[in-house]
Amino acid sequence: MTHDRPSDQTRADLSRRVVLRGAAVSGLALPLVAACGSDSGASSGEPATSAEASGGGAGGAIATSDVPVGGGLVVPDQQVVVTQPQEGEFLAFTAVCTHQQCTVATVEGGTINCPCHGSKFSIEDGSVVDGPAPSPLEEKSVSVEGDSIVVS
Repeated sequence: MTHDRPSDQTRADLSRRVVLRGAAVSGLALPLVAACGSDSGASSGEPATSAEASGGGAGGAIATSDVPVGGGLVVPDQQVVVTQPQEGEFLAFTAVCTHQQCTVATVEGGTINCPCHGSKFSIEDGSVVDGPAPSPLEEKSVSVEGDSIVVS
């Protein structure tokens, strides 16, 4: 008895197995791939900022009192970070890290900090203080109207 070619039934069984195996692997792989994707917004693992806690940034304005001198405030819903390097000097930058587009999470010790791979940017000009980010954060236009900051 020679088994040179599989029967039609055997080929059908093999095809079903391949399809089912592919579906099972895809079902397991998709959640893993999604978990490894880039973070385009604030994640549940990032610390809450004053803007998130107080609702600052709603309607586009941020209270000057929410931005500490020598520090800053990340406003995830606007994808910006506002800093105050010196009393009364307000600057704004994109909150999207130039390395892999994660949203920066904190402003501490004179730097804007990305939680994904440790990039740090200057609160004074958005320049890279510590990589792997390849370029500075993009500066945004800021206007102060009374005790509100408007970023555009």
